[in-house]
Amino acid sequence: MKTYVSPTQRPDTDTVVAIGSFDGVHLGHQALLAQLKAKGRQHRVPTVVYTFDPPTRVLMQGVEFLSTLPEKLELLARYGIDETIAVPFTPEFAARPKDAFLGDLRALHPRALVVGEDFHFGQGRAGGVADLREVTREVVTLPMHQLGGEDIKSTRIREYLKAGDVDGANRLLGRHYDAQGVVVGGDQLGRTIGWPTANIRVPEGKALPLGVFAIVAITERGPHHRQRHHGMANVGFRPTVNGRERRFEVHLFDFDGDLYGEEMDVKFFTRLRGEQKFSGLDELKAQLARDAEAAREALREVG
Repeated sequence: MKTYVSPTQRPDTDTVVAIGSFDGVHLGHQALLAQLKAKGRQHRVPTVVYTFDPPTRVLMQGVEFLSTLPEKLELLARYGIDETIAVPFTPEFAARPKDAFLGDLRALHPRALVVGEDFHFGQGRAGGVADLREVTREVVTLPMHQLGGEDIKSTRIREYLKAGDVDGANRLLGRHYDAQGVVVGGDQLGRTIGWPTANIRVPEGKALPLGVFAIVAITERGPHHRQRHHGMANVGFRPTVNGRERRFEVHLFDFDGDLYGEEMDVKFFTRLRGEQKFSGLDELKAQLARDAEAAREALREVG
C-alpha cells in the first residue's frame, strides 16, 4: 500500500476515496472500507483512504488513541486498500476553512466519496455531506454501524478498554485489540521471583487496558523469523512494590531469551483479573502461578 502525507504527492489520476480518522479500524470502519472497495471495482480506479494523524479527537479532545499510525496503516493494508493519505492533523490544519479541505479532495479526482452520515470537516465543523457533492456527484454515506443494538465507535471501544473489558473492545473491533512497542530494560524484579517479564514501551497516548490478561505476543527476530508466543501481561502501577508509573509487562510462556530492543505486537485475548496489592512477594508469586494456569487455559484452543 502506498502512503502519502498530502494529496498533491500522489499521481494525477482518478480515485475513489473514504474519509475519516479510522482510529482502531473497527467493524464500522470496515463497512466503509468494503463500500470503498466496491466503488473501486465499479469505477476501476485506485482506492484511497484520506485519514488524519493523530485522529481528530486526540487533538481536539485529548483522548487516547486506539491505533498508532503504523498500526493503522498495517490494518488498512490488510483490508486491501491501495493508497492512504495520512495528513498531519495539527491545530493549523483543524483551523482551515472547509473550502481548503474540499480543495484537497478535488486534487484526488474522486469518482466517488465514502463517509459516515455524520461526517463534518473544516473549522468549526462547518462542512458536511452536502458540501462534498461540490467535489463529486457520487457521495456514499453510511449510517452508524451497530452490533447487537450497540453503536460501533472508537469512543465506546476506549470506554471498554478503560474498564479493562477487552472482550467488549474485541467484539466491536472484529479482532483482538493489540499494542505494538519496543522491549526496554526494567528493574528485573520478575526475574528474581521466577516470572521474568519483557517491559514494552508503547507511544505515549496509546490506550491500554488495566489489569492482567491472557495474551498472544508476536516477535520478529529478523526479516524471516516471525514467532507467536502465548503468555500473560500486566498493565498497571504495581502497587505491591509501590510503583509510581504505568508499566506494560509481558511474560512469555516457555521462553528463555533476550528480547531487548526488539518490536513486540501484543494481542489481548481475555482479562484474568484486575490489578491487586499483595502482602508480599510470596503471595504475588502464588497469584502469578494461578494467573499463568488461567491464561494457558484461556489460550488452549489458540494457535
